[in-house]
Amino acid sequence: MDRRLTPFSGRKALTVLQGQVEASFTEGEPARIAPALAPLLANPGGIVDRTLIHGDAVTVIDRRDGHAFVQAAKDDYCGWLPEAALGPDGPVTHRVSSPATHLYPAQNLKAPPVMPLYLNARVQVLSVSGKWAETPAGFIDSSHLAPEGSFAADPVAVAETLLHAPYLWAGNSVSGVDCSGLVQLSLHAAGRPCPGDSDMQRSLGTEVPEDEPFRRGDLIFWKGHVALLAAPDTILHATAHTMRVIQEDLQTAITRIKAREGLPVIARRRP
Repeated sequence: MDRRLTPFSGRKALTVLQGQVEASFTEGEPARIAPALAPLLANPGGIVDRTLIHGDAVTVIDRRDGHAFVQAAKDDYCGWLPEAALGPDGPVTHRVSSPATHLYPAQNLKAPPVMPLYLNARVQVLSVSGKWAETPAGFIDSSHLAPEGSFAADPVAVAETLLHAPYLWAGNSVSGVDCSGLVQLSLHAAGRPCPGDSDMQRSLGTEVPEDEPFRRGDLIFWKGHVALLAAPDTILHATAHTMRVIQEDLQTAITRIKAREGLPVIARRRP
């Protein structure tokens, strides 16, 4: 079983795994991510696998050494995060639709922000007054929000708003994003399902035959890397080569990656 998608901490597991693992079983405890971003770790204090976003729904399966083992509702990804990153479960009504915004303590743009919020963060809007949306934690510019269930029409247009964002391994925001994080953020903003890592994303949609031209929105894969097609001959990707999100000529990228890393294209998908 892929540990990233298996709700089993090594000692506790969700009841869906009964008969498959030896564990103490639980239905889990619902919670949501409280800070702007929270690292999802392979082990308590270990390496970062992915990053969860404010308001992401999770199921808490186990707790140990100040960490909680959780499964994220948006993509079933499992891992450990600091217990302090957990907030209570509760209703959400809106998502952040801009690359980033700020949560303010009052309806005053000169007030020191409580924290930043990033694309696809979930919040509960209690009321709207002028340009300000009130949430239980503070105020947000309402133009940076979209109602829950309202999505962007074009995932590539979403990805284009993240151009020049710094590359960050396992990142899922404009403050730092990796190749699969860029794809997931963009597809989720368009209301489309998308797993967290590039090898999982190779299951999306249908294969694009090699003799068929690419379309905007197609995905191209190398081992350990994925890019979005912005046009038939142009890709958009978060790359460690430049340590940022860039647009690049498709053939230039194919040639460079083959020459520098010995990696050919391994899949072409249309989600």
